[in-house]
Amino acid sequence: MAGTGARWMPLVLCLAVTVSPARTGEQLHVCKESEYHYEYTACDSSGSRWRVAVPHTPGLCTGLPDPVRGTACSFSCKAGEFLEMQAQMCRPCAAGTYSLGTGVRFDEWDEVPHGFANVATNLEVDDGFGDAAENCTASTWVPLGDYVASNTDECTATLMYAVSLKQSGTVTFEYIYPDSSIVFEFFVQNDQCQPTVEESRWMRTTEKGWEFHSVELSRGNNVLYWRTTAFSVWSKVPKPVLVRNIGITGVAFTSECFPCKPGTFAPTAGSTSCQPCPADTFSGKGATACQPCDPDTYAEPGSGSCKPRPPCTDKDFFYIHTACDAGGETQLMYKWAEPKICSEELPQAARLPPSGVKTRCPPCNPGFAKGNGSTCQPCPYGSYSNGSACLSCPAGTEPALGLEYKWWNVLPPNMETTVLSGINFEYKGIAGWEVAGDYIYTAAGASDSDFMILTLVVPGFSPPSPVLEDTESREVARITFVFETLCSVGCELYFMVGVNSRTNTPVETWTGSTGKQSYTYVVEKNATMSFTWAFQRTPYHEAGRRFTSDVAKLYSVNVTNVQGGVASFCRRCAPQPAGSCTPCSPGSAVDPGSGTCQPCPPGTYLRGHPSDGTPTCQPCGPGTHSNQLRSLCYNNCSLALALPGRMLHFEFPALGMGAGVGTGPSFTPKGLRYSHHFRLSPCGHQGRKMASCADNVTAGRGDAARVVTSYVCQAILVPPDITGARTAVSSQPVSLGDHLLGVTTSSVLDGIVSPPELFPPSHPDLPDIIFFFRSNDMTQPCSGGRATTIRLRCDPLRLGTGTLAVPSKCPEGTCDGCTFHFLWVTAEGCPRCSSFHHRPIVGACIGGVQKTTYVWREPRLCHGGDALPPQVIQACRSVDFWLKLGISTGTCMAVLLAALAAYFWKKTQKLEYKYSKLVMDAAARESEATSPDSCAIMEGEDAEDELLFATEMSLFGKLKALTAKRMPDGFDSVPLKTSSSSTDREL
Repeated sequence: MAGTGARWMPLVLCLAVTVSPARTGEQLHVCKESEYHYEYTACDSSGSRWRVAVPHTPGLCTGLPDPVRGTACSFSCKAGEFLEMQAQMCRPCAAGTYSLGTGVRFDEWDEVPHGFANVATNLEVDDGFGDAAENCTASTWVPLGDYVASNTDECTATLMYAVSLKQSGTVTFEYIYPDSSIVFEFFVQNDQCQPTVEESRWMRTTEKGWEFHSVELSRGNNVLYWRTTAFSVWSKVPKPVLVRNIGITGVAFTSECFPCKPGTFAPTAGSTSCQPCPADTFSGKGATACQPCDPDTYAEPGSGSCKPRPPCTDKDFFYIHTACDAGGETQLMYKWAEPKICSEELPQAARLPPSGVKTRCPPCNPGFAKGNGSTCQPCPYGSYSNGSACLSCPAGTEPALGLEYKWWNVLPPNMETTVLSGINFEYKGIAGWEVAGDYIYTAAGASDSDFMILTLVVPGFSPPSPVLEDTESREVARITFVFETLCSVGCELYFMVGVNSRTNTPVETWTGSTGKQSYTYVVEKNATMSFTWAFQRTPYHEAGRRFTSDVAKLYSVNVTNVQGGVASFCRRCAPQPAGSCTPCSPGSAVDPGSGTCQPCPPGTYLRGHPSDGTPTCQPCGPGTHSNQLRSLCYNNCSLALALPGRMLHFEFPALGMGAGVGTGPSFTPKGLRYSHHFRLSPCGHQGRKMASCADNVTAGRGDAARVVTSYVCQAILVPPDITGARTAVSSQPVSLGDHLLGVTTSSVLDGIVSPPELFPPSHPDLPDIIFFFRSNDMTQPCSGGRATTIRLRCDPLRLGTGTLAVPSKCPEGTCDGCTFHFLWVTAEGCPRCSSFHHRPIVGACIGGVQKTTYVWREPRLCHGGDALPPQVIQACRSVDFWLKLGISTGTCMAVLLAALAAYFWKKTQKLEYKYSKLVMDAAARESEATSPDSCAIMEGEDAEDELLFATEMSLFGKLKALTAKRMPDGFDSVPLKTSSSSTDREL
């Protein structure tokens, strides 16, 4: 220990006698207490240190106090105290100041406090995005008075603070993290730059106001990191992360107390914190009490000064309707907006309009009726009401329980309203929404940046039939509301859903003025649900109220299947012998004629939820089948397709296994690289949805990732090499296909179009098979829900799941943001092979053997199915044999014809001779006595007695005459021409 002190003495002596060159040779005066302060030297290996005096200005004076041994390095004072260095003892903080004892607190954010580093970088600066990195220079954390706000773009903003702890301590802070589109992480690194609390690195989103976070710190050097990166890939600016009241404990000591910041005070000594000043009071720095404002000024809570009251305008009041009195009337009342900061006494100030105008009360809401008094009472079970009187449900029907609000005389008991400050994000005890008869609307807030909150709480639901796992829609209930926004600036209306009083997730947002419209949200979980409407006129805070006339109006709210609800109508059900009425079993519907439950036939499914009335059996779409419970239609990964002249059969089980496809890298305006990732499982599994996409941005600290399950889903992926996380960051999952509408070759189904030109043309002989899906998610641009088409195309060479692609014209999978298109090329997109897909090739007859071989038609457009038939071998006769046979036959026929020709020629010659002889003989006898008219020549006479014909005849004519003129007695008939007559005689 002594040696240690000896080592420090030369350093202290050097500090005591050091003079500046300008003071060389001058006489220095002895240092006064106001000219120096005390500090501790660094702790040595034994845990000791020295207290030394250090001049404010070196070389100004001499004669500093000698170093003395200091307190132990582990010494610290309690909260509310500080270490007085002169006596090295703990003293209580004076009034108007505070201390944490062994820590520091940062609660003033007019600027970034000393010691903090505030930087913004692009995560891909090393990948060549230099320009984008330069654009991130201004995307840092922004101090906004009471808190510091993160960036809202794709740059990575980091707020760092380095601290050396002499003992174990903690870091605490409050934060608001409303939007999971921002990745918010807080972590601590030690001397080796290693994270110390990895499990608490990823922060949870907040639900209601500020949340507290605490992390243990180890002794030694610690670097604290608050880091944010936004994913504004949907053209939506997320809400920033807010951090305030950062406190760190575990430092060695606090040598002074911190003065209270303006707007706060510490009334007593030894304070550990400062209290905010109430409204209409103010305080300066280090105040022990708050001072009241003058009557013509005002101050908000926690103000450091008062502001002049402006004159009242019509923006500073609003109207309400009182509850119905005994006479069934309500009064129109005007109220000043709270807190009232305007003055009615100033010139040209507006006055509050007269109140008390009476009007008839609106009727009761459906399911309610007026009782003995003027209040509306719920109708008993078994009855229904349109708001006038309770009526019993007819036989064969039952009440459809729910809640329907469309008349707004008083706020329903299960609704509550409040205001969330847009400045410090704390709740105020004033109403944000007011009833107005036909609607409920947003009242005037303290500031135009305030959030006007309206919350409806439903304790649970009682669906009339169990919700099955394999049903097409796991609908437990639904909420439908009609609303309107009237805005002159960029107002926003948020609709949020909470489950079991937590996870208040924004579902939809409307910006600017909207026409009167309806919105429906499907509840798929039976739990205590909260539905919240939050309206903000402008995100920019300015003094006064300028946009009070910008309002949101809620005309009606209808929630189905509410546990303990009331009925506005009765639905059909199956009557029971005991007189009761029960809903049909799953897969059955009430027959309108008989009133009994009848199962839906095959090929149909039960469509329509009991909350809407009576479900009916509807036919399935093309290419689909109904499951056993008739709860949905699905495709079993097969299809029979009838084409002209043939029937094709498809089987594609690999599609049921599911596949994924990612788009090419995209970049936000700040250069953040991301991609769209899709999961598809369009068929099989008895219709169960097997494609899932997750949101793991807020999955740290033991929370499970939020998962969306459907037939087709999409998520945004940021690679792990960009974020530094262990796995890729997946965010904003959405369902693109909850219902299979049909499987067909047509490009249009149920209003969904799959343009063929989005992909390369298919083979003309085999059309693409197209799956059509529709989702439950209804958004502003997609009022009918998102839709998906999947083109299944044949390629026998791509086995298994094949390849998936998105249109080249629409690299994000969609051209309009509502309908997504995919091309799935695989061998399983080909029909099963059959006899139509092959043809025979007949070989030559060689050696008396002929072979027939079967080959596929080109291009081959089939897969699996029947194999090629085996080669057929059969006996045959060769060409030489048939040639020889033909020559022989021809020769024989030629010889025969020649013989016949010679025979008939000879016969003809004989007949010609005989005829000529007869003619000559007849001519010789003309001069003699009358000669006989005819003569007969016996067959077989000699050739010398033959006669020649006078006229020549053809060979064919001669043959015909020979056969036709022969007499029955065997003689030939020869016509003779006499001298006495010109007529022929036939002998």
